[in-house]
Amino acid sequence: MKNFLKMLARSQANFVHLARVAIFIVMVWIGGLKAFQYEADGIVPFVANSPLMSFFYTKKAPEYNQYKNPEGKTVQKNIDWHRANGTYIFSYGLGAVIIIIGIITLMGIWNAKLGVIGGLLTFGMSVVTLSFLITTPEVYVPNLGGDFPTPQYGFPYLSGAGRLVIKDVIMMAAGLICASDSARRLLKRY
Repeated sequence: MKNFLKMLARSQANFVHLARVAIFIVMVWIGGLKAFQYEADGIVPFVANSPLMSFFYTKKAPEYNQYKNPEGKTVQKNIDWHRANGTYIFSYGLGAVIIIIGIITLMGIWNAKLGVIGGLLTFGMSVVTLSFLITTPEVYVPNLGGDFPTPQYGFPYLSGAGRLVIKDVIMMAAGLICASDSARRLLKRY
């Protein structure tokens, strides 16, 4: 057991690099999906309800409820609404930003300055994403009239969208770990 613990302790730097790789994979995958209609449509409730981001859209919340495309289905009137809303243009830009953050974070393996920047950007992006737990009604289970044995809706009952958002707590922590590791490496030079 002691040898295993020593191996874990000696591997910490490698595990921090693994966290950078993990952030990169998630950011490139999620950012890349922002180029697709279903993903762009899916982020509308988050953006439209956010005081930090709603100005990117031309339509106000909750109008989007009338124009939701189920995943895998295309309804032309809904797509027309999303085009007029700026949904797709915003999603392309957001996707590019997310991919860039992932790349910068990954570059922290080789460049400590970029590692600090990437880690802090990952942290900042996660804080914005976690703010959706406050601003987006869709992150909690809606009241659909169930009452046995007690109603299970609203806070703390996370919907699928809420479960997606809460995972950013991990990204937030990983971003700070990566930034901290890079800062430690930078300070060794001084």
